[in-house]
Amino acid sequence: MPKHKQSDSQYDVIIAGGAIIGSSCAWFLSRHPQFSGRILVVEKDPSYQQCSTTLSAASIRQQFSSAVNVSMSRYGFNFFKSIQTERKDEGGIGLVEGGYLLLAGDQGAAHLRHNFELQKKEGADIGLFEPSELAKRFPWMSVEGVALGSLGLSGEGWFDAYSVLRYFKQGAQANGVTFLKGEVAGLDVKGGLLRSVRLSDGSRYSCGNFVNACGTAAAAIAAMADIEVKIEPRKRCVFVIDCREAASLVDCPMVIDSSGVYFRPEGKCFISGVSPPKDQDPVCDDFNVDYALFDDIIWPALAERVPVFEAIKVVNAWAGHYAYNVFDQNMILGPHPSVGNFFFANGFSGRGVQQSPAVGRAISEYIICGSSRSLDLSELGFERIANNRPVIEESVY
Repeated sequence: MPKHKQSDSQYDVIIAGGAIIGSSCAWFLSRHPQFSGRILVVEKDPSYQQCSTTLSAASIRQQFSSAVNVSMSRYGFNFFKSIQTERKDEGGIGLVEGGYLLLAGDQGAAHLRHNFELQKKEGADIGLFEPSELAKRFPWMSVEGVALGSLGLSGEGWFDAYSVLRYFKQGAQANGVTFLKGEVAGLDVKGGLLRSVRLSDGSRYSCGNFVNACGTAAAAIAAMADIEVKIEPRKRCVFVIDCREAASLVDCPMVIDSSGVYFRPEGKCFISGVSPPKDQDPVCDDFNVDYALFDDIIWPALAERVPVFEAIKVVNAWAGHYAYNVFDQNMILGPHPSVGNFFFANGFSGRGVQQSPAVGRAISEYIICGSSRSLDLSELGFERIANNRPVIEESVY
């Protein structure tokens, strides 16, 4: 409860975007012992039918090329595991600790070894395997063209993203957070601070702090405060495939092939996808499934890596979007240097769902304490963009 009486249009924190990132921010803020203010979350589509959260592959890994991403995902997995235990009587969140298997050919093996050393240093439980070892561990998989494999032995897997979103949203609402259906249409900045938020229905809400958690719309929201960021919507298609010999793929992890094609179990089926070639990956906000991507790239790679995948059929498919940070494929997190009460939680480039716990906690600490204290995430701040100092994440799939 707030310490002082405020009008219905006055909030201590307004969060634009109520999917998994915005809801996580609200959840962590509302339960922080040093915060007792009012929080408003504005979400234009409470059904979440076309948001990146519900259309994602909902997987989590620790195998990254930058230490900051390893540390965030380590925290995220432990957080998801705690929800799974907390909600076991309700079915949990569908968490499967199945691991990630990254495969590399001759050209990628050195890169895999380099990342492995960084990941181990950060405490990730990863193993490197030669082709002969992979063949014994996964007899259903062809190791033709594989020089090395990197496997998450624990702390990696997949889950139900919508269940996590509901956990954050319902928990925040129970703590007094208001969720409002609406669309941000304008931001009023005066004297170096964001003073109020205008919605498309003409209503206006004053705020002490503002969090941009608008996913693919993040750049448009930032522009309303005369802030430029290059975050673009990039379409990613997910295909659900049925295989008659699925039972033979014992202990199948999330596999990222050297071709870039991925697949993992999903119930009795599998899901699969691939990032399009860079010259075929335009800014795109439609939700049309590119079936040619499956026929021309995905299926041939699947059949080559797993022989029984020669006989498969697509039983479902959908398209979602990455909020792709063109600058360095890493998120922008924390306050803007000139508009100090404008906070970014944007540009996850496909990793927002798995990093949502670390981001929500960090935003709450930025607002309450002035810095991200539990994990030092300062290198992901806006300053790196202003100073042209990218923090490159090379492991983007």
